[in-house]
Amino acid sequence: MRLPLAIVAAIADNGVIGRDNRLIWRLRSDLRRFRDLTWGKPMIMGRKTYDSIGKPLPGRRTVVLTRDRSFAAPGVEVAHGWDQALARADALASEMGTDEISVIGGAEIYALALPGTRRLYLTLVHASPEGDTLFPAYDRSAFRELWRRECAKGPDDEHPFTFLDLERRSSAAGR
Repeated sequence: MRLPLAIVAAIADNGVIGRDNRLIWRLRSDLRRFRDLTWGKPMIMGRKTYDSIGKPLPGRRTVVLTRDRSFAAPGVEVAHGWDQALARADALASEMGTDEISVIGGAEIYALALPGTRRLYLTLVHASPEGDTLFPAYDRSAFRELWRRECAKGPDDEHPFTFLDLERRSSAAGR
């Protein structure tokens, strides 16, 4: 039995999630939330996302999904297909004693994960920056709102934003 997937993403009002393989805003509050949501869990990410981070993050285990058969990085697990990534993340979750797998990007990985995702932990960034990477379209009506918090622009956050937690209405998320 596979564990539930939880997507963690920051998305601009225009759907942009990045440009040139980087985040395009500074939101310290979002980074703290990301750490809190993913701490002690396995994370699935694409190779480009891993490259943008540059190293395994402390307190988590990383599964990098890539088509590149020669890719290797110290301290990470490598998978070459979605099912392999899920199986590896499930095994890591069991070792870690957690009950959820975090999916942290990029766009292609989010698209693979969305049909089987139970929860979406979103930061809705109230800006419309130019970017080359968009969060994939999804059926918002398939999810119910669990929690929302509006946050103003501040000294550590260059845009106003909303934290939004959603849960799939049906417990039968197909993976």
